[in-house]
Amino acid sequence: MAKQFPDLSDAHQKFIEDQHMFFVGTAAPEGRVNISPKGMDSLRVLGPNRIVWMNLTGSGNETAGHLREVNRMTLMWCSFTTRPMILRTYGTAHTLHVGDDGWDDLSGLFPDHRSARQIYDLSIDLVQTSCGYAVPFMEYVSDRDTMQKWVDDKSDDDIRAYWTKKNRHTIDGKPTGVPG
Repeated sequence: MAKQFPDLSDAHQKFIEDQHMFFVGTAAPEGRVNISPKGMDSLRVLGPNRIVWMNLTGSGNETAGHLREVNRMTLMWCSFTTRPMILRTYGTAHTLHVGDDGWDDLSGLFPDHRSARQIYDLSIDLVQTSCGYAVPFMEYVSDRDTMQKWVDDKSDDDIRAYWTKKNRHTIDGKPTGVPG
């Protein structure tokens, strides 16, 4: 049975900390809905109604494009281990790029990563938990090192060139705000 809360409790925050991945969902008024899995050490709970997460270079950049039009975002965690539970946070988010006011303070919360593309700052207006009884058991082995290997093989200029080619527009052709 789903339960709703106005903010994250200490127990909710502990549940989030215990998960190795989360999912982000966004949508523009028109076009495709995006749901992306995220991992690595890229998320911080800054209070009962605030979460920030660092977005690293990827093959797409849907979240950034969607937030330029509609600032709603949902984050979801589900337990693949002992306690069956799904936790969602709903709210509004804004995007920070390298050089924006606040970038230095928020990026300092995360390990340094040369492919950091954006930071998303989510203001939570609703938290919901549900059972997760149908979520399978899965064993966490480790984080992938693929992203780091990709970055290690690139110069900063190579990474920016990739952004220009792959990350400046959504799959629906909407601008993402990533500098060229």
